Amino acid sequence: MNKISKTPELSRRSVLNLSAAAAGGLMLGFFAGGPKQAQAARGDFQPNAFLTISPDGRITILSKNPEIGQGVKTSMPMIVAEELDAAWSDVVVENAHIDEKVFGPQFAGGSLSITSNWNVLRQAGASARAMLVEAAARQWGVAADQCTTADSMVMHDASGRKASYGQLASAAGNLPVPDPKTLKLKDTSEFKLLGTRIGGVDNDKVVTGAPLFGIDVQLPGMLYAAYERCPAYGGTVASANLDQIKAMPGVKNAFVIEHGGRPDLLRAGVAIVADSTWSAFRAKAALQVEWDETNASKASWSAYTAQAQELAKKPRGEQVLHTTDGIDEAFNGATKTVKSFYSYPFVAHAPLEPQNATAWRRGNKLEIWAPTQSAAIAEGFPGLQQLLEVMSAMPFLQDELGFARENITITPTRSGGGFGRRGFNDFIAEAAAIAMHVDAPVKLQWTRQDDMAHDQYRSGGFHAMEGGLDENGKLTAFRDHFISFTADGKMPVNGGGMAPNEFPAPYVANSELSHTLMPLKIPCGFWRAPASNVFAFAIQSFIHEMAVAANRDHLEFLLEIMGEPMPMSEKTRGMHTGRAAGVIKLAAEKAGWGKEMPRGRALGLAFYYSHSAHVAQVADVSVESGNKVKVHKVTVAADVGPIVNLSGAENQVQGSVIDGLSTFMNLGLSIENGRILESNFDQYEMLRIADAPEVDVHFIQSDNHPTGLGEPALPPLAPAVANAIYTATGQWVRSMPLRLNGMSA
Repeated sequence: MNKISKTPELSRRSVLNLSAAAAGGLMLGFFAGGPKQAQAARGDFQPNAFLTISPDGRITILSKNPEIGQGVKTSMPMIVAEELDAAWSDVVVENAHIDEKVFGPQFAGGSLSITSNWNVLRQAGASARAMLVEAAARQWGVAADQCTTADSMVMHDASGRKASYGQLASAAGNLPVPDPKTLKLKDTSEFKLLGTRIGGVDNDKVVTGAPLFGIDVQLPGMLYAAYERCPAYGGTVASANLDQIKAMPGVKNAFVIEHGGRPDLLRAGVAIVADSTWSAFRAKAALQVEWDETNASKASWSAYTAQAQELAKKPRGEQVLHTTDGIDEAFNGATKTVKSFYSYPFVAHAPLEPQNATAWRRGNKLEIWAPTQSAAIAEGFPGLQQLLEVMSAMPFLQDELGFARENITITPTRSGGGFGRRGFNDFIAEAAAIAMHVDAPVKLQWTRQDDMAHDQYRSGGFHAMEGGLDENGKLTAFRDHFISFTADGKMPVNGGGMAPNEFPAPYVANSELSHTLMPLKIPCGFWRAPASNVFAFAIQSFIHEMAVAANRDHLEFLLEIMGEPMPMSEKTRGMHTGRAAGVIKLAAEKAGWGKEMPRGRALGLAFYYSHSAHVAQVADVSVESGNKVKVHKVTVAADVGPIVNLSGAENQVQGSVIDGLSTFMNLGLSIENGRILESNFDQYEMLRIADAPEVDVHFIQSDNHPTGLGEPALPPLAPAVANAIYTATGQWVRSMPLRLNGMSA
């Protein structure tokens, strides 16, 4: 049984709670090593694991989480530097090694890096600043509260004395680390660095092609590997022309690997090890494998669609997730009812850098270099550990390959895109399994075709929704029969589960959410803004349908559903209706909602709450002859608490809009006989730069705890564009991608 299917479907709120607990655990533990250890060598000052100040004034800040393009290698050190009052020009940023006992959970996913480390990183900077101030005060014989800091300097205005952090490093290292409870953190109004635009610390290296990525790893004597898997998930090797492959130029070995106890991480296949990637790929092209597909997937998207359409005829699913008393009576008493069926296909992650990993087995030790989002498993944080144990390769390396935890070293590299894909570490498991047969470091490199055919896909799904309206056009009843997939017959697949308090259920007097799960063997994973990325399309588009049926303005109708400001709670999935209304109004205002538009051109509105962020978007769309759709501009309003790096925040929103639009317009996988039919970008067409819209970004700054931003700006895009298309043409868009509706970019 695929172990992934046993993963509990954690709500976004519960993950945030787990992360908060993780951060709380670090409040006492992140001072590991302490200043006494740091007194050695050059007299460096190391008050905690994140920060070192050298006598020459160099300030080294470690970035603890993987960098997958979301900008945390810049933004997380900025938080430390802000509380330290450091001049950013003095800061050097380095990647932290993987050591959860020192740094706590180290993973990229769920837009959690900033929100779960905010207080810890602030304390790291504030504790160092307090010690530097105390060191200066003692040298000058003045009270510490008479000293101020700025730009890596401590100053005593009354006497005009000042000293650089470098000059104070040695003395500060002799002082005790202050109790975190005594630290005075800055008010957001006092921020100097946070909220400004800071370029990524690796920007120069990225644009000049420096070797930052997993695909760039080079080691002495390294060999190169390719791996062929059955095109249908669950197939095994019956036979292969191994002797012919071994005789090919450059090939060092070729052998069969069985899937063992974790087929989700190690699929059965044929490994080829060669003296170059080219030799390995050339040999792979000559490989002839007879597959045993007795237990392989036979999935067919067309068959699933037909089955879902039949299931949708029932008003509720096999399992009721949420319901209110009198739901059926509410619909019977409605003045008008609206019914619609929405669908969306499976999609691939398709990061620019295909999966890869380098493994080196030396006796009972194993070292891995890989662009991973989840190298470790958050030991000591039960709920988070339970989730990451399934995604991380660490348990596989221990249980299946027999390495002791202390003998495994994983070094994360920068990732050429992740979007959730690199949270599932099958590429690490494969590289490690291959390394067991090789007495040298070996780099496994996937091709683009491998990446398309063997992804952990975003699940497709279907929504049969019904809304009831009263005589005033107010929404009085809502139900959603969600049709999704299951791998174990019990739990939804990853990213394919609906929360019992999904919007708008908590805000409608009579509501019901239910699901029916169809069996699936194809593996599913977390794709950018899991579940939210598709629920927003279906639900926010249907809300617009109901507004039209009620003959009411969409903006007014949506705000009415929000009602009076309702604080965050478990009932509302953490959403604050006041903050939601704030971004909806701001996006509408900035986009000029209600203004007269040319014929065939319209504005479309959508809102979604995900990853604790409130985001609204208005899309300016025209539909020309031949059903050509042009998205001219997308106006975004977001409330994510204080902005850390304005440049990075804007980039994240712009990237989310482009990613969301590309997926909405073109992307979807064809599945027949358990196989993905698309194999490369000529069949899986990404949005071209000429079709990219202007993206106008507005943030509501607040003192609320910051949230992540890598994911929550994506979900509202599809419904905003779909709603604009209806207003411009009168044609509803009830399926993704748009090309399935006879439209194109």
